[in-house]
Amino acid sequence: MNSSTLFRQINIVPRWIIFTLDLLISFFSLGIAYSIKYNLNISHINYVEFSRNTLIALVLSTIVFFTVKTYAGIIRYTSAQDSFRILMAVIISNGAFFLMNIVSAAFAKPFFISNSILIVNSLTSFLLMVIYRVVIKYFFVYIKNLKLDKKRIIIYGAGEAGVATKRTFDHDYKVNKNIVAFVDDDQRKVGKTIDGIKILDAKDLLTLVEEHELDEIIFASYTIPPEVKNNIIDICLENDIKVLSIPPHDVWPSGKLQPTQIQKINIEELLNRKSIEIDITGIQKELKSKRILITGAAGSIGSEIVRQLLKLDTGLIIMCDQSETALHHLYLEIEETHTDSNFHAFIGDVRDEKRMQHLFETYKPHYVYHAAAYKHVPMMEDNPAEAVKTNVLGTKTIADLSVKYAVQKFVMISTDKAVNPTNVMGASKRIAEIYVQSLNKSLNNKDFSFSNGLSHLNNNRSPTRFITTRFGNVLGSNGSVIPRFKQQIEKGGPVTVTHPEITRYFMTIPEACRLVLEAGCMGKGGEIYIFDMGKSVKIIELAKTMIRLAGLVPNHDIKIEYTGLRPGEKLFEELLNDNENTMPTHHEKIMIGKVREYLFNEIERQIYDLIHHAKNNDDQQVVISMKQIVHEFKSKNSVFEELDLIPKAIL
Repeated sequence: MNSSTLFRQINIVPRWIIFTLDLLISFFSLGIAYSIKYNLNISHINYVEFSRNTLIALVLSTIVFFTVKTYAGIIRYTSAQDSFRILMAVIISNGAFFLMNIVSAAFAKPFFISNSILIVNSLTSFLLMVIYRVVIKYFFVYIKNLKLDKKRIIIYGAGEAGVATKRTFDHDYKVNKNIVAFVDDDQRKVGKTIDGIKILDAKDLLTLVEEHELDEIIFASYTIPPEVKNNIIDICLENDIKVLSIPPHDVWPSGKLQPTQIQKINIEELLNRKSIEIDITGIQKELKSKRILITGAAGSIGSEIVRQLLKLDTGLIIMCDQSETALHHLYLEIEETHTDSNFHAFIGDVRDEKRMQHLFETYKPHYVYHAAAYKHVPMMEDNPAEAVKTNVLGTKTIADLSVKYAVQKFVMISTDKAVNPTNVMGASKRIAEIYVQSLNKSLNNKDFSFSNGLSHLNNNRSPTRFITTRFGNVLGSNGSVIPRFKQQIEKGGPVTVTHPEITRYFMTIPEACRLVLEAGCMGKGGEIYIFDMGKSVKIIELAKTMIRLAGLVPNHDIKIEYTGLRPGEKLFEELLNDNENTMPTHHEKIMIGKVREYLFNEIERQIYDLIHHAKNNDDQQVVISMKQIVHEFKSKNSVFEELDLIPKAIL
């Protein structure tokens, strides 16, 4: 039988053994107390008195230990709480003896036991019961560390989270790790020790990596700057060191970190940037008590907007989506986490004008966040009519109803693929942008006459303000490449990348939605707000990093294959086309794009024709109409490239 098997068999000491040991220590400590009382000359001990008091002590200890449950703790998990329980048991049992002495003295009888013996007995029994538990605890740790194949790890962070991480490993016999050091950037901690493990300077991490032949590093700090963390991860991945992290403290079950929660670091954490600050006070003031409609509320962007709005003191939140299952899941989530919030789930398709009109008539929203859209490029390239029905007709329907029902602000969620579009999806979103912008301009023109049924509007009423937000890919969204890579890695590969030079901008869902709320509140109407997406990321490097984070070697453990650009896909995305420029705002991450303006009457007519072709499912004519509206729309890797060879006059 090897040590590992033996260790598992004696993993938890039975409670009756602990109970018996505690009673034996009570007996032994009382003997020590008597010996000390008589200067270790046991011949002076009154054995009748000693026997009587020993019997009383064992009876009292049995009752108290059973009541206080000193035996209940698992010895290898002995903590300060167990020590406190033992202290209480010792005080109560010896306190009972003391009370017996008081009663005896009240009747002019001799003490049952000397008070000096009680004091010595209390100290001795407490120390012995704690010491034997600590000895057994470290015996288990020692046995666990006898394994020869244990991994050498460093914990980054010597704070409470780091200590909790270390002790989590100590308490789990299945964990086969040897913590060689803590590292921290707090110079006040450097050089000190925690449980006998030295705290080293984080600046010397590269040297530590080389000297200690590490297998893993665990991030157990929540205050590491993103650039520092990314640099550390790069060093670790270059040296084939696995990178792990612990979750936030608020998700620890019962406030205790579990070994299963210490997991491989996510690519989202690696690509994340410094937290974006927004004007929460200003947003709160503007949205206070407002009825807010979110279309596409069950999607990745729409659902996060809902979550962030729920943190504010808004009025009714109307969540609209055509996906019953996804909307139901969101509703259940909010029902559990925001019991005091006012929200409603509304099943409906933004293309269904009568259903949407019923929504506006019933709830009369003050604000609309329009996130409903089709966004998968290859799918829309194969189904142009459906792209127009949702992205163009759906936007037009919600925009027109917003004007009709006096919505104060309409915030449209757009995409960087709308800039110099090379695919149907991007072109459909650009057309939607053009429509809401030209509609906003026309609403501010007092002489304008609507041809779309909105001519009855009261000119004295403040017109709806239309605002567009434009950003790139969001990490973890339904359309992101990252979930796909994760699935491929879990299956053992291959990981498929369309082209070795393809790049994309990335932003986390929460930060994108925070900027949407900020831009929506600062907008006066007609703006296209463009978000600072940081540096573009090479998709091939992203794939390699994700493979390394999984503890594997690219093109050795997991093969990377190039599949070629998909229909409508381009190598890099843009946030502005060549004829556009930007103006700064008070927020460093938000800019205003200066774009070409269109006449509403002309655009409205062209969009009516486009929607007509879409309703007839005439994909060829749909794309032709889109190219007539968006002159910069040039198809790539698509069957519609041939249309770009035809002169615009003939189209």
